[in-house]
Amino acid sequence: MRIPKHIGIIPDGNRRWALSKGYEKKDGYESGLPVGLELFKICKELGIKEITYYGFTVDNAKRPKEQRLAFTKACVDAVEMISKEDADLLVLGNDKSKVFPKELSPYTERRTFGNGGIKVNFLVNYSWEWDLGLSDKIPQPLKSSDVSRVDLVVRWGGRKRLSGFLPIQTVYSDFYFIDDYWPDFKKQHILDALEWYNHQDITLGG
Repeated sequence: MRIPKHIGIIPDGNRRWALSKGYEKKDGYESGLPVGLELFKICKELGIKEITYYGFTVDNAKRPKEQRLAFTKACVDAVEMISKEDADLLVLGNDKSKVFPKELSPYTERRTFGNGGIKVNFLVNYSWEWDLGLSDKIPQPLKSSDVSRVDLVVRWGGRKRLSGFLPIQTVYSDFYFIDDYWPDFKKQHILDALEWYNHQDITLGG
């Protein structure tokens, strides 16, 4: 089987999952933490070299305060969980904003934890405008330049869109969509995505 070198993960559906269980919207984010770690371990076992998780965007930060605090805490907890594993870890996003969690400031330069060996990127308070430097008067280098081209993007929650996820690195990505909400992640989800990817015609425009 051809294994993608880099997988992008869009863990959508946390709020809808919470409502379906009778909880408040803010309660869905924490439930996505253990499955995120499970996915990391599966990818590492399979020999995937790089993973990028979509944490939250600048636009997400416009949501009600209780939701913003909940997904911000979930991102901090997720990064700290991965920092206890063997990984080369990087957090990318607008860290000059007041909504960027200060706990993640030490991770805005790539750091090796344990034996390293797999690159893990977290997009936190990220926006494609910030990444491309479009808010600056003078053109800037791509802020996510340390992130490689994404081979496969997998999105949970049934929505079929990128939502601003790494627009440069995904120009030749394949996209696989899963109807189940992110907290309902199963190992079979990623195995099915990889099996599907294995049968795609990867030409990169050639």
